[in-house]
Amino acid sequence: MANGNSTATIGFEEQIWAAADILRGNMDAGEYKHVVLGLIFLKYISDKFEERYQELLADDDDVEDKDAYAEVNVFFVPSEARWSVIAAAAHTEGIGTVIDDAMRAIEKENKRLKDILPKTYGRTELDKRRLGNVVDLFTNIRMTDHGENKDILGSTYQYCLAQFASKEGKRGGEYYTPSCMVRTLVAVLKPTAGHRIYDPCCGSGGMFVQSERFVKEHSSNRGEVSIYGQDSNPTTRKLAIMNLAIRGIEADLGPFNADTFTNDLHPQLKADYILANPPFNLSDWNDGSLNDDKRWKYGLPPAGNANFAWLQHMIYHLAPNGKIGMVLANGSLSSQSGGEGEIRRKIVEDDLVEGIVAMPSNLFYGVTIPATLWFVSRNKKQKGKTLFIDARKMGTLIDRVHRELSDEEIEKIAATFEAFDEGTLEDIKGFCAAVTTEDIAKQDFILTPGRYVGIEEQEDDGEPFEEKMTRLTGELSEMFKRSHELEDEIRKRLGAIGYEV
Repeated sequence: MANGNSTATIGFEEQIWAAADILRGNMDAGEYKHVVLGLIFLKYISDKFEERYQELLADDDDVEDKDAYAEVNVFFVPSEARWSVIAAAAHTEGIGTVIDDAMRAIEKENKRLKDILPKTYGRTELDKRRLGNVVDLFTNIRMTDHGENKDILGSTYQYCLAQFASKEGKRGGEYYTPSCMVRTLVAVLKPTAGHRIYDPCCGSGGMFVQSERFVKEHSSNRGEVSIYGQDSNPTTRKLAIMNLAIRGIEADLGPFNADTFTNDLHPQLKADYILANPPFNLSDWNDGSLNDDKRWKYGLPPAGNANFAWLQHMIYHLAPNGKIGMVLANGSLSSQSGGEGEIRRKIVEDDLVEGIVAMPSNLFYGVTIPATLWFVSRNKKQKGKTLFIDARKMGTLIDRVHRELSDEEIEKIAATFEAFDEGTLEDIKGFCAAVTTEDIAKQDFILTPGRYVGIEEQEDDGEPFEEKMTRLTGELSEMFKRSHELEDEIRKRLGAIGYEV
């Protein structure tokens, strides 16, 4: 049975994470991730099943009719896999086996989940006492009764993904794109209901989660978006499927994990919105077999760097009025090696680049390098112009190494794009500028925003130049004098113990 420390009133993902993290012990974050996320998923579908079960019971309907659950997009949970069975076994030696059996039973009843759920809870190296405590933690979390947050487990899943990404460092960045970056892409693109959204390297599915949320919040159309994606990493693909399922989002991620370049799982797809954060500067992506691929309309990307292979792959899959929002390493803005400069020139000349946003450093987990957001459109409202935004000064450090953009900053970027599209944008020195293709050509088609937005104007403090220089040189003279005094003091102290400098 669950212990007496009820977490039924937990309202913050941070508290859930803190409690779960204490139970981790010496387990590697990458390993523990699957323990926690698998249990969150199991608890989620069990709670949703129980909710539907009670509705059917109240209506005197057949509570074991699987179709009655499928019609409201609820997974059917067989009796041996229900959370009550797991909770009852929490503090037995066989708890790991009970959970593994529950995962298998759920997969058997729900084809969408086949071979997706983790089934490693019975392994000997997993401390069963700690596992029982994690089960207790989630036993006492109710999905509802959390104010306006009716999706506490869905939010927790996403929050824990971010925390695990942070703890795994660079490896974590392979499956998780920082939420503020995803929200920026979505806020600018503004996906609408009834359209197709695609991510060719979807990681844990964050682009889809934010897109679906935006559509629900901003669209009066009750229709849903159609989601397509794939990922080459089998474990990451499973995380994505669970992340989407926990929110009731249906997606076509292909029948298996696959390399996007050598095995495109959606070859005929023409998407309305493409959002992606492909691996930066991926090398050895082409062994020569892709040299004549029809996707390289603007030129064969160098085998040592896949940045422009990703970009061209997405352009190829873009619908006639489609838009792309993607993250790329800064080198893609100015590189001339391996024909990249020529590819970039042709894409710009084809009037596809709608906007470039230079982002701050320290947004990603495990790497401090800054990145750039590219916005590409098949049918730009402002023909022959590109919007440049320098957002490098935006964001706030939330700890020693991670920076986040606020909702207000994200809205400022999105509003700047709106003004640009409407033709009402006024250039702001140091922040934004609308630039013609002719002016970009004068810069050799280098797309670094700093070249176009200029330097932010400094406020005049009212102090005359001569007076300011006299004051500053006086202060500098005092600093020099003080530094010499400190130097002499250090020499004396070292001499006193027998050392000469």
